[in-house]
Parts: sequence; C-alpha cells; structure tokens
Amino acid sequence: MYYDKSLIAGKLRRWEKYMDSYRLPAWEDIPNIGLYMKQLTSMIKEYLDYLPPELKGEELITPAMVNNYVRKKIMPEPEEKKYYRKHIVFLIMICSLKQSLSIPTIQTMIPVDIADAKLKETYDSYVKQHQIAVRYFIQQVRLAAGGILDHKVNSVIATDQASELIMTSAVVGGFARLMAEKLLLLEGKTLENGGSIQIEERKK
Repeated sequence: MYYDKSLIAGKLRRWEKYMDSYRLPAWEDIPNIGLYMKQLTSMIKEYLDYLPPELKGEELITPAMVNNYVRKKIMPEPEEKKYYRKHIVFLIMICSLKQSLSIPTIQTMIPVDIADAKLKETYDSYVKQHQIAVRYFIQQVRLAAGGILDHKVNSVIATDQASELIMTSAVVGGFARLMAEKLLLLEGKTLENGGSIQIEERKK
C-alpha cells in the first residue's frame, strides 16, 4: 500500500484541530421541545459530526435504526411520535458508543428504564469522560504518528509509515473494546462471588 506522507500529515493535523475543539452538547443545551423523526436524526448527525468527510456516506443514524432501538427497548419510546431530551441523550450515547461496543453491551450500561435524574447524571459523566478521552486520543496520535508529523517523540509505537499507524490503531482499538467489555462483566462482583484473581489470570 502506498500513502503520501504529506497528505496523511495534513489530514492528521486538520482532524486533530477539529477534535481539539469538538464537544458533545451539555444536558442543558439539548432541546426538550419534542422533535419529529427527521428533526431527530438531523440533530444527532449534527451533534456527532466527527466522521471524516470520506466516511459521511456511512449512515450514523437512520429512522429505521431509531425504530429498531425503540422496538428492542434499547431506548425509550417516543411520546406521541415526538422525541425529547432523554431520547436525544440515549441516541448520542448509543451512536457514539456503538463505534466500539455491541448494542447489547451498551444496553447494560444505559438501561431503557433508567430514571431521568440518573440519566442526567450518567450523561453528564459521559460528556466529561468523552472530552478526557478525546484529549488522550490526540496525545496518542501525536506519539504514534511522530514520524509522519515530523516531530521527535520518545515512544515505542512511533512510526513514519501510514500502513503501520493503521494497523497499530486497529489493534489498540480492539484491545480497548476487550477491556471495556471485560470490566463491564465485573459489575457487582467481588473476590468472593466473582472468582479469584488467580482464576481471572488463567482466563486471560
């Protein structure tokens, strides 16, 4: 595979600049006026507009997806065909988390019957952690792509080859998903009822 280093460097710098200023909407900034389906899907796409332009053809959210999430009780039902703040919050988290987690896994994290106060608390925490993760991601890209971006870094994963950066990113993403799923399985468990550390070590 051939990649133009200058092109890749320029794309990475532009994406970094965009991600550095990107923010999920705060709970208070999300409208609670009742939206119809078309308005809902347009708003979600606007809120989660961080896909590269080349991938915009991949649908992030569609009316069929929303209906499916409601039917499978992954998100609350609309009220008289209208969607409110709680529906938007569910979709923001579902659509951003499904890039790395399965829908059943997400469903365990944000149950459909969650109380409004708890939903707000969960979403506020998610927005905070999302921003922390964005900053961490930017730092890791700088480390991994040091050779491409022409700056010196002291990192074992630094490379000047786009193909190596692609492979490393894919592997790291896979491991991050495994860690999230592994930790989710430990909810409510203790050493007494969840198996010993030695047993867990053998399962790795």
